Amino acid sequence: MFEDVGALKLQPVDDAILANQTGKGIAGDIISGAVIILLSQWQLPNGATAVASGSLAIGTNTSNQPNVKFNSAASVTGPNVREGSGANRNASATGGQNVNVNGVSQITQVAGNGNLGTNQALIDFDASPGSLAGGSYNNATSAAASNANGSVKASVSLANGGISISLQTPGGIATQTIAPSSAQQAGMIAQLLQIAGNNQQVANQLQLHLQTQQMSAPMLRQIGVLQALQNTVRR
Repeated sequence: MFEDVGALKLQPVDDAILANQTGKGIAGDIISGAVIILLSQWQLPNGATAVASGSLAIGTNTSNQPNVKFNSAASVTGPNVREGSGANRNASATGGQNVNVNGVSQITQVAGNGNLGTNQALIDFDASPGSLAGGSYNNATSAAASNANGSVKASVSLANGGISISLQTPGGIATQTIAPSSAQQAGMIAQLLQIAGNNQQVANQLQLHLQTQQMSAPMLRQIGVLQALQNTVRR
């Protein structure tokens, strides 16, 4: 059975809000805290289950300095019934891993029958301080698990400023990636499901909670002067 993570609450976000968040850092005057939670789960017909999760919490301490906590976990269990894995050697779901999209991408490729696959992403720009303070963190930057013959694998890694999750099973793969922007490419959030089999149950879930704080009156005046100077230069 999949873990009970509760229903995701949808929050409309328009271009104006997204534009105001671009490039704003922790301990600045826009974003004061953030929590990123990734969870991927795969259940095969024979009861074998692969789960990987990673979370990253960024806030500020009493000195207004960044405070970072992280957690990673991976597990593989089962099978627990006398039934096949549902994999179909004649089925193929490929190509999605080669797609490179700036921003947010969700890709699902399915070849088979009776499958259930979901990519869910929640971006919350109005997180409460309590939602950022909760959760448990083991400060492990990676975790991996596998069954005895290596046919089912789960892994998570927090490195180079990003988070990546991967599930590999006889019935396909599930991945989630958060990568920061660099000189070579813009930042990205990517969810990928590739199912090649029957009766597979797969879920990718991603939550990004951002806590924002209002800018002080002096800061607003400073930004106003800066924008006026920039407009003058452009003319």
